[in-house]
Amino acid sequence: MPTKKADRPVRRRKVIHFLHKPDCSTCRKARKFLEKRGFQLYFRDLAKQRLSATELEKLIGKRDYTDFLNPRNELFRKKHYPPSRREAIRLMAQEPNLIRRPVIVGGGRVVVGFDENGMARL
Repeated sequence: MPTKKADRPVRRRKVIHFLHKPDCSTCRKARKFLEKRGFQLYFRDLAKQRLSATELEKLIGKRDYTDFLNPRNELFRKKHYPPSRREAIRLMAQEPNLIRRPVIVGGGRVVVGFDENGMARL
């Protein structure tokens, strides 16, 4: 006997916070990847709604802070070395282009950049 639609459990879409820059090609690629898999995305444009140093500290947590630095950014390349954690967080709060994008937060996980395996585990 076929089951009725009402008898099936409702499958909820997983909610993801997607911190990005709209004109970033890597962000667009990650967005397409996640939307294709049915994730519900809540967007935050890092240029318009910058992350504070406190937010960055919480987001990075115990992870290696250098994973959050964008090595393609001119300011990063000029330094030729990664700054201290404290200095990196201060700089990323002042200059959001120093943040590697996108930053994807969901299910207690944080994924930085286009990482298919990381996004698939959300």
